[in-house]
Amino acid sequence: MTDFGKVAVLFGGTSAEREVSLNSGSRVLAALQRQGVDAHAFDPADRPLDELRGFDRAFIALHGRHGEDGTIQGALELMHIPYTGSGVMASALGMDKWRTKLLWQAAGLRVPEYALLTATSDFAEVEETLGLPLFVKPACEGSSIGISMVKRRGDLVAAYAEAAKHDPLVIAERGILGGEYTVGIVGQGDEMRALPIIKIEPATEFYDYEAKYSRDDTRYLCPCGLPEEKETRIRAQALEAFRVIGGRGWGRVDFLMDEAGDAYFLEVNTAPGMTDHSLVPMAARVAGIDYDALVLRVLALATLG
Repeated sequence: MTDFGKVAVLFGGTSAEREVSLNSGSRVLAALQRQGVDAHAFDPADRPLDELRGFDRAFIALHGRHGEDGTIQGALELMHIPYTGSGVMASALGMDKWRTKLLWQAAGLRVPEYALLTATSDFAEVEETLGLPLFVKPACEGSSIGISMVKRRGDLVAAYAEAAKHDPLVIAERGILGGEYTVGIVGQGDEMRALPIIKIEPATEFYDYEAKYSRDDTRYLCPCGLPEEKETRIRAQALEAFRVIGGRGWGRVDFLMDEAGDAYFLEVNTAPGMTDHSLVPMAARVAGIDYDALVLRVLALATLG
């Protein structure tokens, strides 16, 4: 096995996704230690980043703000410590759902019709234009934090207020209800590969925070049930979506399917979860890569620049 030196596993942090990160990071740490890696827990909420000096690599298992938005990546760049996942620019873009959409639209990738909301928006007009149901979400949060499904006219105002608690930039998206899917991605450059697609069937109305992390009745289908040719095509598009934002190492691209069977790309995750409910490890397992091997492969891809 490669000698990775002294490895910091960054998890916890100060974002709204702290609890998820603690779960992810503790599992990553255990997997690395099981395989003989000199890995150590490092919670940026408890320790100054300067204490990272002396580590040879960093495995980023932080989620949300200050973890996958380019800030911790920038700090590691300044300290010349190779780290897992995407670089500063791709991490910042991936965290920003609006700017991700702009890039994907420019690249010819299909995204759900959407509108940006402010406190002075004409909410009735947005409801009329996008139609119901629609989804409202903070532009720069993850794990479905602050997201609402609007099904009745007039409810957009309250949904906006909830999302705005988490981020001043709020997006309303047309509801696309033909199925929720995700594509895990692992690799670098020409070796980057899309993992088998997972179809997500929540018991709740949509794949919210509870369905992601607390419930045991969410169904994950892998194989996802799509025809092989169609899955191959969508996996290639997901790779393109990841490359367009500059993603590397590993990540996850989520998409929705409409009733006609067309895929609409939703968002990208540049520091995917590694909990027992997480999707990239699930897809990797179907592809023949167990959890420990996945963690080691991601660490081996740690880089700078």
